[in-house]
Amino acid sequence: METKMTHADMAEALFREGYNCAQSVFAAFSDVCGMDKETALRLSSSFGGGLGRLREVCGAVSGMAMVAGVLRGYSDPNDPEAKAAHYALIREMADRFRAETGSIICRELLEQSGNDASAGGTPSPRDEHFHHSRPCAGFVRLAASIAEDMLL
Repeated sequence: METKMTHADMAEALFREGYNCAQSVFAAFSDVCGMDKETALRLSSSFGGGLGRLREVCGAVSGMAMVAGVLRGYSDPNDPEAKAAHYALIREMADRFRAETGSIICRELLEQSGNDASAGGTPSPRDEHFHHSRPCAGFVRLAASIAEDMLL
């Protein structure tokens, strides 16, 4: 009997392949977002490392919000109720992530685990040491699980 991968499984697998945290979460949902994987990867590529390694909002959280935007976002600027409802959804998702991790800010999440949280520079190689020392794969899995739970 074959077990189907969850979106959380897929997100973690993408991260372990070398995609950034935002790409991993968003591309894992490309099937339900009606988007090909290549487009999803390109669209989300800027959000890794807390937005281009600025260490701001965690890329996994950004990827989760992007999924919510595609699946439940608003498009009418004259619909304040839809806008308010969408923002409330994003806050609830972020609150769930924060409740599990203590923050939604990349640098704070890295600092909590004793990792270098400095902004800029060249991304670290995705080797065994990276995956063993950083909590990011778990954050990717968590963000995808929250999206799966709240959006699907």
